[in-house]
Amino acid sequence: MPLYKSISVNSQTTVKIWKIEESYDVLLSPLDLKPRSLKRVLDMKSELHQRGFLSVRHLLREFGYTDQDLFYDENGKPHLKDGKHISITHSFNFSGVIISNQEVGIDIEKQRDKIGIIAKKFVDYEFHYLKTASEAYVRKLTVIWGIKESLYKLFATPGMLFKKHFLVIPFMLKDENTIAWIDYKNKKYRYHTAFLEFEGFTCAYVIP
Repeated sequence: MPLYKSISVNSQTTVKIWKIEESYDVLLSPLDLKPRSLKRVLDMKSELHQRGFLSVRHLLREFGYTDQDLFYDENGKPHLKDGKHISITHSFNFSGVIISNQEVGIDIEKQRDKIGIIAKKFVDYEFHYLKTASEAYVRKLTVIWGIKESLYKLFATPGMLFKKHFLVIPFMLKDENTIAWIDYKNKKYRYHTAFLEFEGFTCAYVIP
């Protein structure tokens, strides 16, 4: 089973990343899925998405949970029945789960040049410290997107905009961490963020 990486963020928070190498059948066979989960995976048109969904359930097993312990609220945010906080992500052949006693968010993204085309849709303040001609431009944009996506997952409030409400403090790629803010409805929220790069992917996660 390819558990790719396990990160102990602090005594209450752990990140686990899965490299999806197994076939759909191999991933499915040991799992005990709720009827709703089984229908959801069977209705997926892409086998890549099916395998991503199933790999997340394997990550749950690594934490000692099963699909039965997971449920989603009206905004699509995942929760665990024991009250711990969880966030989930998958991208191509990687998936990730973060579980904590605090609110958390996680995102994995493939580093692709086309993120530069959509940068103006999710970047505002951050353009002040980004160098568009830099070799690291795409990598830094991917970090910013991952952090903002993680913040959105954590807050799970419809109407929030990456460009308008989320702000990522300047960072160096070698630091692998920075601070981010949410400025929403006259309230400000500060978050610790961390990120790592592997095999052309970026994983970012946030905690208060």
